[in-house]
Amino acid sequence: MDGDTADSAAVAVRLAEGASLREVLDLADPAAWIALDTGVRQTAWHPGADPLTEAQLALALCHPDGRIRAAALQQAPAYPGLWPLVVVRCSDWAAPVREDARRVLAKVLDPGSAVRLMPLILRIGRRSRGDFVIDLATGLLRAAPRGTLAPLYTGDDRITRRYAYRLAVTQGFLSPVELAHAAARDDDTVVQSLCAEAALAGIAEGDADDDVLEPLLAARNPRARSAGVTALRRAGRGERAVGFLGDRAGVVRACARYVVRQAGSDPAEWYRRRCADAGDPALSAGVVSGLAECGNRSDAETLWALTGHPDPVVRTRAVGGLRLLDVLDVRRLRALLDDPAPGVVREATLALVPSARLLDDGWLSERLAVQRGRETRVSAFRLLNAHGGLVRLRAAVALLDDPDDKLRLWARQCVRRWRPTADVPPGSAEVGELLDRARLFDAHTLHRLRWEAGLRD
Repeated sequence: MDGDTADSAAVAVRLAEGASLREVLDLADPAAWIALDTGVRQTAWHPGADPLTEAQLALALCHPDGRIRAAALQQAPAYPGLWPLVVVRCSDWAAPVREDARRVLAKVLDPGSAVRLMPLILRIGRRSRGDFVIDLATGLLRAAPRGTLAPLYTGDDRITRRYAYRLAVTQGFLSPVELAHAAARDDDTVVQSLCAEAALAGIAEGDADDDVLEPLLAARNPRARSAGVTALRRAGRGERAVGFLGDRAGVVRACARYVVRQAGSDPAEWYRRRCADAGDPALSAGVVSGLAECGNRSDAETLWALTGHPDPVVRTRAVGGLRLLDVLDVRRLRALLDDPAPGVVREATLALVPSARLLDDGWLSERLAVQRGRETRVSAFRLLNAHGGLVRLRAAVALLDDPDDKLRLWARQCVRRWRPTADVPPGSAEVGELLDRARLFDAHTLHRLRWEAGLRD
């Protein structure tokens, strides 16, 4: 019995001992009801004489004996707190129990209880015999007043919010303005896209509905903003897209460039003008990324100049832009490995990894020293590791007892996986010494590695 099953069985035991459902279950959590159904089958509980308490009836609804489950279903309509278990029984493996449960649920379920039970209904609906509960609830909600779904729009359950908004869109329960605000507010990308697209679907060519556009353009999430920016062209507001060319999100910048081009302007020139002053304190990181995204290799010198900008985020984006444009200058990139900004070091390292063998391994080894910044040490080890061969082994052994937990673990993994390559001198005494120092191999493995390295004991 695994941990989850044991926990659910313990809940069943507490119910059998007299605890109430509210004491042992999170009644709003669909997983708790599903776990209870599993847990009861792990116990030896058997119903006594009638009448059963609510807790005992819950146990009976989950009992391994189908006859007991079926008998419990006849009493369930009088206990709204147990209707979640009626939902569970609607996908019961025993057809008679399943059909009884469906008749009971069809009798007791109304739009209000469907909303309350929807997180559980959607989970049961994913089972092989679960389509009935979703069809029943959806039919009720389609015919309900438009405000009935309101509690589902802001619930914590992401799957339920997606369901609610899909139903709202198909039934026209929400106005374009309400959908725009939902797209801007919700933290789920599916809901954002669904609501933004539905909100904008009603905007006619040349129409500018500020009540719809403005919430999208001001949204914190990039999907809503990008939808709003794209809609600027259709709304005849293409000039506003210029203000989003330097957006912090790449997808928004891309949409803004599309709209600006459609309006007859060149985004690349706009970026070049903004990036021309390498010391401009007002320059944003999004503008620098935008230049790399739509520029060309002739913009490399502008980006190199920006690697000295006072803002570390701008410097990081400049190095990332050079990498995006596939501009490699080992000497200049190497100098950036000592930048105080971790982001700059990471970007420079990514650019240098394919050319790691062009870097002096002694210079890199100096940067493994504990007094160096962590990002510099990680970078140096990554580049030394990319050297391969003896350089890789030497660097890994040097960090085997490092105080940094992650570096130490990484080094030990590298030593364990190390194998001699063609550039390792056969019979190298240093290899033998390093393998012996590592103390990470059993005698057989160590003997085999030494033999592969050309060392004869």
